Amino acid sequence: MEYFQLLFNSVLLGLGLSMDAFSISIANGLVEPGMKRTRMFQIASVYAVFQGLMPLIGWVLVKTVSVLFSSFEKLIPWIALILLLFIGGKMIIESISKKSDNKEEESKETKITWKLLFVQGIATSIDALSVGFTISDYSLLKALAAVLVIAVVTLAMCMGGLVFGKKIGNKFSSVATIIGGVILILIGVEIFVKGIFGL
Repeated sequence: MEYFQLLFNSVLLGLGLSMDAFSISIANGLVEPGMKRTRMFQIASVYAVFQGLMPLIGWVLVKTVSVLFSSFEKLIPWIALILLLFIGGKMIIESISKKSDNKEEESKETKITWKLLFVQGIATSIDALSVGFTISDYSLLKALAAVLVIAVVTLAMCMGGLVFGKKIGNKFSSVATIIGGVILILIGVEIFVKGIFGL
């Protein structure tokens, strides 16, 4: 019963935490609708690793330097907002400038770089550091089990998001990058509002 409760709670945590990564996966599917399954798995894995790693880092910080972590926690919504505003804004500006510079560029598919994925992974998972407080009473083994479940749930959610985004991206290829950028900005604002106002 105890292990079932751990699994159940971890799945719920994973679903809640993976929503931002799921939304960004849709945006990435929009931007790169021609990606292969291997590429999709790689992208989803990046989010899964970050989403699993952040709660574990949070757990370690709570166990060791909880006072410092409490101070840092206030900065989390600001960091997520700045990162996602920057990425989303950059995508929109680049898409608009490509269209105005050269109409032929519209037919070329934008590629999501590893650097961009890394930043997206941090931006969407940084608020998961707070989960360290939620699982602070777990033993190391239980904490590792929880973050593994969170990572697996995130992987599945992001694969679904990429598939959905690809389907939409093929239909709206001319404005896909702009839509993707807007989604990232909205996610940044949502994380910020939730973090600052507790909504």
